[in-house]
Amino acid sequence: MATRKERQKPFLLPQLCKGCARCVETCAKHCIELGTEINPETGLTPVILHLENCSACGLCVDACPEPYGLRDSPSAEEFELQDPAKMFGERGSTAPRAVKIPDEQIHLPPLSPMVLKGNYASAVGALLAGCRHVFGYPITPSTEGAELMAKLLPELSGVFVQAVSEVATVNMMYGCGGAGLPCMTYTSSPGFSLMLEGLSYMIGAEVPGVFVNIMRGGPGLGNIAPEQSDIKLACRGLGHGNTHAIVLTPSTPQEMLDLTMLAFELTFKYRNPVVILGDGYLGQMTGKVVLPQTMTKPGIPEWAVYGDARHRGNLINSIYLAEADLEAHNAHLDAKYARMAAEQRADLYQCDDASVLLVACNTPARMAKGAVGALREQGVKAGLFRPLTLWPFPVERLKPILPHVSRIVVVEASSGGQLEDELRLALSHAGIRNAPDIESVRRSGGVLPQQSEIVAGVLGGTHRPIPAFVARQEMTV
Repeated sequence: MATRKERQKPFLLPQLCKGCARCVETCAKHCIELGTEINPETGLTPVILHLENCSACGLCVDACPEPYGLRDSPSAEEFELQDPAKMFGERGSTAPRAVKIPDEQIHLPPLSPMVLKGNYASAVGALLAGCRHVFGYPITPSTEGAELMAKLLPELSGVFVQAVSEVATVNMMYGCGGAGLPCMTYTSSPGFSLMLEGLSYMIGAEVPGVFVNIMRGGPGLGNIAPEQSDIKLACRGLGHGNTHAIVLTPSTPQEMLDLTMLAFELTFKYRNPVVILGDGYLGQMTGKVVLPQTMTKPGIPEWAVYGDARHRGNLINSIYLAEADLEAHNAHLDAKYARMAAEQRADLYQCDDASVLLVACNTPARMAKGAVGALREQGVKAGLFRPLTLWPFPVERLKPILPHVSRIVVVEASSGGQLEDELRLALSHAGIRNAPDIESVRRSGGVLPQQSEIVAGVLGGTHRPIPAFVARQEMTV
């Protein structure tokens, strides 16, 4: 005859106890109380057991939520924390070894130039790069790109999903990019901020995806006018941890198309998200756009979690519970970031003999280019250095110019000098200690630096506009 199993008094695993107090409320004998000391392994405060009056009823064990801090076993060895990726040994699979299905280049017939606004040009570039999956949440001044994709993709066997938020958007991209499919989103500054946690996950899991961020005024909700408000976010703040992504900065609708196509090439080359930083004017302005001679039919990478039998053995994740494993993964990411340094790109205008070098990108670079011409007419040897990549900053393209440059003037739509910070940091990392004096011409709040202000700043020295309220006070006095 079977014997009844003897009931065991509860056993506490402090490293799994969250201090939720459900067991405290359940115990009729008052054998459990809230703890007072933090567990160093978890940062939480586990409960304390006093089992002298315990009747081993088991109600506290039943009340304990996962992962179970209370057990009916007196032994803790079998409950030692383990990394899920290692719990069951090597991942077994009967699937054949995954192989890369390469992209195909399809030749296009001769096409007439188009006149497109920047957001539309980026969308056309994405379609030509093989993107058929777009996720997004509308936000001015970037919405036109998503609207055009919503219209065109169903006709091209593609998918556009309007997510419930930017947080949902980036996680949809995580899934789509993890399947090895080209995907993208359009957003603007506050929405980009909401995406940063998911972006960090994508970087950690090495998932590709293209983020087109048409920057607007800030901080906070700001306004919908153009500002270079997200340079520090894109270059230095892509979520927590050791995160970087290539950041491209177009200045014309043509570059919106060309750099979007390049973004899809780079995001799969490095298995890492790529950010395209535009500004509110660039997203809305129209310009002549010449289409390329080929378009891409994307394949499937060998690492993709595609869902078919051939790829069923693949796994993508960004969690490493063992400290040594996470450190090794960060070292792997650092090595990849070092390889990305080869992607430095810049456009140089009349820099060969320049003694005064203007540094600008996005729409302010157009005003800076006009200022170069005006300054040359006045006998000032000015040139324009226009970064096309802000990360990595194209310092290698800058080095040969510096010996004959006496002044650098950074032109930007950012009150905090976000572009200037990137320049200074790049010079420091490159070991350049005798750089020319760095000055600035800045506007913010949706106001862009004008050509006349840039010329005046160069001829008169450092130019920082007086805030309106200060000017009014001076006029009153």
